[in-house]
Amino acid sequence: MEFETVMLELESLGKERTKKMYISNGAHEPLFGVATGAMKPIAKKIKINQPLAEELYATGNYDAMYFAGIIADPKAMTESDFERWMDGAYFYMLSDYVVAVTLSESAIAQEVADKWIASGDELRMSAGWSCYCWLLGNRQDSEFSESKISNMLDCVKNTIHNSPERTKSAMNNFLYTVGTSYLPLHEKAALTAKEVGIVEMKRDNKKSSFLNAYENIEKQKEKGKLGFKRKYVRC
Repeated sequence: MEFETVMLELESLGKERTKKMYISNGAHEPLFGVATGAMKPIAKKIKINQPLAEELYATGNYDAMYFAGIIADPKAMTESDFERWMDGAYFYMLSDYVVAVTLSESAIAQEVADKWIASGDELRMSAGWSCYCWLLGNRQDSEFSESKISNMLDCVKNTIHNSPERTKSAMNNFLYTVGTSYLPLHEKAALTAKEVGIVEMKRDNKKSSFLNAYENIEKQKEKGKLGFKRKYVRC
């Protein structure tokens, strides 16, 4: 399928209501307002196509960039490719749900995510922590260093309340994901989340969000869902 055809198909799927919702979350023009589920039929036709993904991502159109993540070939992407995508990710729905997701399916996921976490840049840090959430929720526990994840829990405990807003959200999600999906450190994650307590995330022109990882870990425990792993990361 050609680039122009995909853009026309995406445009035809756009809804004004969805567009307004994306804009309220930080998206800006150009965008069509396509629901992610509505992209699946086009994705099935294309499957994986990295050159097309690159063309779409370069448009700066939010829907095209999101769709690029669905058809990208993470195994063909280098660290500089991910850095370039991250440079274009201007708000969290791109950094955490497109770039971090795509990175999580590559062999260099932890290496790149570690650099982003240490970068001091809000969205890179957010993407780095989010990447670990996608990884821990999908890959076997044996693929991770327990001491490394344990140190990351300590880092969250010591820095979350003073971190940038989007990074706070991703760090809170990391606590929850370790607590529910990474069994070797379930207890430590739950204890850390309890010590961290409620995390306030301030948002532009909106009321603050109050995040509570401990409460959510306990809910999953009660449902008997500890150790849950997703079969697929990308939709």
